[in-house]
This record gives sequence, structure tokens and C-alpha cells, in this order.
Amino acid sequence: MKRRDFLTGAAVTGAAAATLAVAGCDNASTTTASTETTLASPAILTGKRRLKMVTTWQKNFPGLGTSAERVAKRIEDATDGQVSIKVYAAGELVPAFECFDAVSTGTADCYNGAEYYWQGKSVGFSFFTAVPFGMTANELTAWIYHGGGQELWDELSAQFNLKGFLSANTGVQMGGWFNKRIESLEDLKGLKIRMPGLGGEVLRQLGAAAVSLPGPDIYQALQTGAIDATEWVGPWNDLAQGFYKVTKYYYWPGFHEPGAALATVFNKDVFESLTKSQQGIIQNVCHTEHDYTLAEFNHNNSAALDTLLRDHGVILEKFSDEVFAGFRKASATVLEEASKESEIAGRIYKSFRENLDNSIRWTRISEEAYVNMRTGNEG
Repeated sequence: MKRRDFLTGAAVTGAAAATLAVAGCDNASTTTASTETTLASPAILTGKRRLKMVTTWQKNFPGLGTSAERVAKRIEDATDGQVSIKVYAAGELVPAFECFDAVSTGTADCYNGAEYYWQGKSVGFSFFTAVPFGMTANELTAWIYHGGGQELWDELSAQFNLKGFLSANTGVQMGGWFNKRIESLEDLKGLKIRMPGLGGEVLRQLGAAAVSLPGPDIYQALQTGAIDATEWVGPWNDLAQGFYKVTKYYYWPGFHEPGAALATVFNKDVFESLTKSQQGIIQNVCHTEHDYTLAEFNHNNSAALDTLLRDHGVILEKFSDEVFAGFRKASATVLEEASKESEIAGRIYKSFRENLDNSIRWTRISEEAYVNMRTGNEG
């Protein structure tokens, strides 16, 4: 779909101001023109952009929904109101899992969500959120910013008329909430577990029935028994969802999302119709918000975990070595199969793998070594 052709402004000379027609836009956004008088120029016609953002999150949900709102506000503030974005929570304009198509076709201008939700379009998208036994938040940003990840993401997204940026990160996620103890791989078989992305494919390899549900639908599914277990994010968000009300077994660590990145993604035609300055502001805002939310999650998760354990009787359990070894083995198979989905998926996997191996070599003698020494676990 061809989008817009905007006149961003023109100088007006002479005693009388000339009237300029501003090319219209489709129903995804509107443009208004106003004449402003300045000392430098008698009148300047400026086009203010009014964009629509759809999200996969509940309205104002801590860390996820609030991050989308911050992105919109920071862009408006940084552009002095020239670009404003109205944020729609999941279901307000389109359902959560229809955000991709809405922005790709131009029904909305941008979305805020998790790229692995779209692995049905291409499994390559999963690598730009998180994959099992993949990159931590620090490692993922190193790949995206410096290791060729952004270029591959741009190439994949362009096939769907999209342009995306990292704009949040939850850090390491928890293993999930279960209605019974998981003591062996056998205990996973037949369980209906909410887990999207390639993590869900790992569970299928191990005999579970993986289900992909958006955030707003998880609690009811767990409460009614439509699912037996769920992962979501971590203590801060899980406390807000109220999962402790219907199940008590809370497992760690998560194997599926070691540093889950979230994204703000624009319709490519819309993004390219903005000025270079506005494009740069959007990129900088998204990158700033990514770092801000990672710190926010790291700050709030510890206190939320204390609340879950102390006030709500949650039972914290660690996956056994047997179960984790099963996750690791199945994950290797799933990622290898994913790399064969398409030519671009293969290139994304190759770049991801090379950058992960590079990070592992450095992390082992830097952060990993330091954390082990700090806790007295030098082994």
C-alpha cells in the first residue's frame, strides 16, 4: 500500500501569504497545517504528524504498556509536538496479535510489541526478541547495534513494509507458573503451557502442548484450566497479572527468554515520510527507552519477588538438572530447524550464533567470572 506524500513546509514570501495545499494521507493518520510567524521568516507552513500506535499490551500495564506510552510522549516532546502518537492498548483498535498486519498494511502507523509474536510470518523475527539459550540483554544489544543485527532486521522487516527499533528489555525472565511440581521431563508431557516464540517449540519437542496467548488473555486461561502453566515475564509483571491467585509453583530460571527485547515498529512508508531529524529522534528515543526499561525491570523484580514469597505464599522452585538438560538439547534442535526455514532465516541465525559465541568468550572471563567471585562461587 502506498502511503503518503507530505509537503513538510514552504517559505512564504511577499506581503501576502501564499496558500499551499498539503497532500492528504490515508485513514492511518492525519496531517494538519498551520501558519506560524517568526522573526526569521514571515510565515512557515508546517505539517504536524498525528500517528497511531497499536500495542500487544494491556493499557498502562507496568513496564510494558507504560513503556509504549513513554515512547510516544518522548517522541512528541523531542520533536516539539511535530510528531505526536496516540497509543491504543491491545483490543482498543485491533486485537493484540493483529498489530503486525495493521501496521504492515497501513491501518495503524506503528506498533509496540514483541517480534517473536510474528514468527508465523518468518521465524527470523524471533531472534530479535529472544530465543532459547540465546543472548542476554547486553549481548543482544551488542549484536543489534554493532554486530549486524539491525541490518538483518531491517532487511527482513522491509519484506513486510516495516522498520523497527529495540525499545524495551525485560532482562532474564522466569521459568513460569505451574499447577504442579515439575521434577522430571515426564512431568511436562501433555501440559498445556502458555509460551510463545521458539521456547514454545522447545516445549512441543518435549511433549507439552505450547499455547501462544497475548498478555490480557493469560489469567483467565490459567484460572479456568484452559492452560496448566504459563510464563509471562518476571516477578514485577507476574505480580501485576495476579498469577499467584490461581497457582503457587513459580519456577526459575527461564531457558526461553534470557534477555527479551521489545520493539517499536513503524510502517516503512510512514517512517520514510518523516524528516531525517524526526527519524533520528525516534531511533534515539527507542534506544533510550530500551535502556530505561531494562533498569526498571532489574530494579522492580527483586522487591516484587519478595512480595510474592512473603505475602502470597508462592513456592519458588528451581528446574532440576535433568529438566534443564532436556531444555538445552531440545533448544539446539529447534534453532537448527529454524535456521533452515528460509534463506534470510539462515543468515539471521548464522549472524546471531557468531555474535553469541563471541559474547560467551568475553562474558566467561568478565561478568560471569566476577559474579561468581562476588557470590563465592568460583567454580
